[in-house]
Amino acid sequence: MSFTSRRRVAMTAAAALSALALAACGSSDSGSSSSSGSGSSAAADGAPTLLKSGVLQVCTHLSYKPFQFKDDSGKVVGFDVDVMDLVAKKLGATQEIVDIDFAQITSGAVFAAKKCDAGAAATTINDKRKQAILFSDPYFDATQALLVKKDSGITDLSGLKGKKIGVQTDTTGADYTEKNKDANGYEVVVFDDLPTQLAGVLSGRVDAAINDNGVVFDYAKDNPTTEVTKEFNTGEQYGFMFKKDDANGTALAKVTNEVLTASKADGSYNDIYKKWFGVDAPK
Repeated sequence: MSFTSRRRVAMTAAAALSALALAACGSSDSGSSSSSGSGSSAAADGAPTLLKSGVLQVCTHLSYKPFQFKDDSGKVVGFDVDVMDLVAKKLGATQEIVDIDFAQITSGAVFAAKKCDAGAAATTINDKRKQAILFSDPYFDATQALLVKKDSGITDLSGLKGKKIGVQTDTTGADYTEKNKDANGYEVVVFDDLPTQLAGVLSGRVDAAINDNGVVFDYAKDNPTTEVTKEFNTGEQYGFMFKKDDANGTALAKVTNEVLTASKADGSYNDIYKKWFGVDAPK
């Protein structure tokens, strides 16, 4: 059974420019100080090195609930966080979250500027992003979904003619919405992050929003005056991100892939999946 059907039951100029901007910031940003490891090459035995000894620094863009977000105590938690904790454990390290602009992750700028060892931001693997970053094996299936207010009467993109639809910048949902704009006659409103995008539906700033089904269904569950009326079969898969054309990035991706395989075999991946989505992971 796919994630979509189970969820019904329970619930991406420039890398160089961004890298320069990040480099200018130096390593004084919170959670991004430099370390004894260079991060540019794997150890002689092929094992990866980390930017900070004993710390796996993971870049993400908050908030993207339930994949990565702050709980009531201010701690960053979520599905991606738990899976990357398994990778950190395999490396004999602890995970440290670096909250940063999503486009700087997918452009590879954060890796060029040595801001983090890995990226984990519920990121769809696609050819454009593969030009800038190295992906792990797929770890999660996703598709796009339409969020509207209840009783809006909007059940598909065709019902948005003359209306406004919100998207999150640099996402595959934004790409999908732009691709279908002319055929459906709606206006696209771009938001910087997920919370403000989906809150735009709640406040009436936009008539609908499109984003990944996992986060959209989660929002509708927490905000019962909204609902998901349509899913679009975009066939997406998420991957964790690493520095491309780099021995150390390749080594980190290799360890991550090993952890994904092992966790699916021993049931720990399923435990994490069920914790955040309330159902067993697809087989």
